[in-house]
Amino acid sequence: MVTTDADRPASEGGSLLDRVRIRFAEDCEAAFRNDPAARSRLELVLAYPGLHAIWLHRVAHALWETKVLRLPARVLSHLTRVLTGIEIHPGATIGRRFFIDHGVGVVIGETAEIGDDVMLYHQVTLGGRTLSQGKRHPTLEDGVVAGAGAKILGPVTVGAYSRIGANSVVTKDVPAHSTVVGVPGKVREPAAAPAEPEWII
Repeated sequence: MVTTDADRPASEGGSLLDRVRIRFAEDCEAAFRNDPAARSRLELVLAYPGLHAIWLHRVAHALWETKVLRLPARVLSHLTRVLTGIEIHPGATIGRRFFIDHGVGVVIGETAEIGDDVMLYHQVTLGGRTLSQGKRHPTLEDGVVAGAGAKILGPVTVGAYSRIGANSVVTKDVPAHSTVVGVPGKVREPAAAPAEPEWII
């Protein structure tokens, strides 16, 4: 299950401003930890569109949650897409230490839920398969990694610490600690999983 900021105790981060500052710092550290090309945190802050998209989304999502500022939230989301090439609906719920590597072409739908320590590569889509107003986008539990071009569609759940291979298409629930490859995506036997994640990019 994905835990949102609303579910967390108020004592965890103090004021809203404190929580925002903590989230921004955690996102920066996640990017630094997960990208060997990053030379400094200043470089991340100035030159990483994936990080910019995440930070702007956190602001847009806070506006969206007020319910009376949803139009400004959508406008901010649109500007983020123009600036970064990454489209995240302001309604999407995203956990802590989220990282988008490379980033261009990533699409995250309105009812998507993303846990903590999740990582997406470029061209990943968390999309819907119906026009219903309810839950129609995926849930990614903690620690999930989705490789370049992966498509995860519909209100499916990808279990914690699973790996979705590059260009795989997922339309069914994925158990925790699984590796999924192919079109349609199939769970690979654990013994056959590669020692190094060469399927990611």
